[in-house]
Amino acid sequence: MPGKGALAVTTISAPNAVLRQLASDAARLGLHFVVAGDTKSPADFALEGCDYYGIEAQRETGFAFAQLCPERHYARKNIAYLVAIRAGADFIVETDDDNFPREEFYRPLPRHSSVPQITGNGWTNVYGFYSQTPIWPRGLPLDAVRDPLPQLPPPTLVDAPIQQGLADANPDVDAIYRLTYPLPFDFDSGAKRLALGHGSWCPYNSQNTVHYRAAYALLYLPAHCSFRMTDIWRSFVAQRIAWTCGWSILFREATVSQDRNDHDLMKDFAEEIPGYLNNRAIGEALASLDLDSGVEAIPANLRKCYARLVADSHVGADELPLLDAWLADLAAMP
Repeated sequence: MPGKGALAVTTISAPNAVLRQLASDAARLGLHFVVAGDTKSPADFALEGCDYYGIEAQRETGFAFAQLCPERHYARKNIAYLVAIRAGADFIVETDDDNFPREEFYRPLPRHSSVPQITGNGWTNVYGFYSQTPIWPRGLPLDAVRDPLPQLPPPTLVDAPIQQGLADANPDVDAIYRLTYPLPFDFDSGAKRLALGHGSWCPYNSQNTVHYRAAYALLYLPAHCSFRMTDIWRSFVAQRIAWTCGWSILFREATVSQDRNDHDLMKDFAEEIPGYLNNRAIGEALASLDLDSGVEAIPANLRKCYARLVADSHVGADELPLLDAWLADLAAMP
């Protein structure tokens, strides 16, 4: 594997079959397995091979972010990232507590890879390249679902410090898909890979994602927005900033199989409404921003992006102090 790796998860569950497998695999592969709990997590959570942080332990990390992050929110996963970063991880693999990993899940593709790259295509349904039947990722604007797929160009060398793997059985689709199409669903087999470059968008999640060190700041999950949009809007911000660095987002075949936790689909639908109504507008707003180029500009560009989301009332104003705490914690890393 490319350097020292970490595995990040947040959970409110007691150690289940997925968490036990993750812990066992991490120990075998030499990965630092960091789990962030929340107020609903078991007080006696214990799992060998897992570096677990309950609420009090999070506050004792010394991270400014941990003092401000709302409780009972998925954004507490940011604290797991910070712990892994401070421990010296060269890359972070992340997932959720209901994804059974395959061996490939733990092995990021090289940051520099030769794959077909799509640029300038606007909203692009990457899932369509992995299936002959209709399917689209959570967060894709609904009026882009039926757009024709572009022709894949010949492979080219891309720099992809952010990589997204797919999930079989219960893939990351929106509530409208779940309410209208049958599941389970497996993507076409085979090691298909492709990248999106400048001017092409596709939502990606925090359920099966790799970030290399250069892109760590872009791990940031916003807290003051709908739970169902936190990782989706993170991905929009990250893609916009990636363009300023000459980076691509790499997508690969399914490397996990999801045994999805219980969900109320109508509640999911309600929490996804801000995305159904605003995802396209958010992409347009982010694309219109005047951002500086280069990796060193990432912190300032992050703040510009979230300031615009706050100004447009997609994200609450309390997000900006939280983001500032995140950036300060990263800046204080050795």
